[in-house]
Amino acid sequence: MSNLSHPSSLSSASAADDRPEGPARRLARRLPIVGALAAGSVLLLAVPAFAHVSVQPDAAEKGGYATVNFKVPNERDDASTVKLEVNLPTDHPLASAMPQPVPGWSVKVTKAKLAKPIDMHGEKITEAPSKITWTAEDKGVEPGQFQQFPVSVGQLPEDADQVVFKALQTYDDKQVVRWIEPTKEGAPEPENPAPVLKLTAAGDDAHGATATAADAKNGHKDGAKATTTAATDASDSDSTARILAVVGIVVGIVGVGFGVLAGRRRSA
Repeated sequence: MSNLSHPSSLSSASAADDRPEGPARRLARRLPIVGALAAGSVLLLAVPAFAHVSVQPDAAEKGGYATVNFKVPNERDDASTVKLEVNLPTDHPLASAMPQPVPGWSVKVTKAKLAKPIDMHGEKITEAPSKITWTAEDKGVEPGQFQQFPVSVGQLPEDADQVVFKALQTYDDKQVVRWIEPTKEGAPEPENPAPVLKLTAAGDDAHGATATAADAKNGHKDGAKATTTAATDASDSDSTARILAVVGIVVGIVGVGFGVLAGRRRSA
């Protein structure tokens, strides 16, 4: 009892509390905050990466033919995607758009008359595809899943730097998400960006999307092979991104745990 009220004991405790913090103590105090911020930052960066409808690969050669995939992730946890509508450009019309069959989905290609006919392999083309609509015949794209819709397109314009595909994603509760907003260079990405296929000069790297004119003239015979390659590349890219995100989260959690442990040791 006498030890608790002894002046020397009180003065010693007070002196210990008044001592300035050293670098080690300051580091231990800050580690929990740094770890939490790191974990939170990784989560914020990891989640939005797969959120919107996109076209993959994202580039192809001007004047060529390409097999691309419209990738549709389900953003909802209480509804399934049951329809996708992709509007094809009218300012630079594509003479050909041939969708590959997707199990569990029906597909319809809508054509429209062209204000100005275009030439394709020496033939006058007076109408061109204007919209492709996929409709689920079963459950559609369920929560936590995504679906790819392959299309062989061409001939890509030679006088443009990109092709914009405005898309509408419909859920089974009738909600429609309109992926139609243009992405402006140097500006933040809009909330609902439209899928964009960048066009590169002939000979530039177009991520394997471009096919030859002979393929297109013969009915895109190699379309299925190109689609498989594109789908594999997209899957590998997604897997790598997810692995990096998980590693970042683990590092953040370890930082938090180390900070908490250091704080406890300091308190003890």
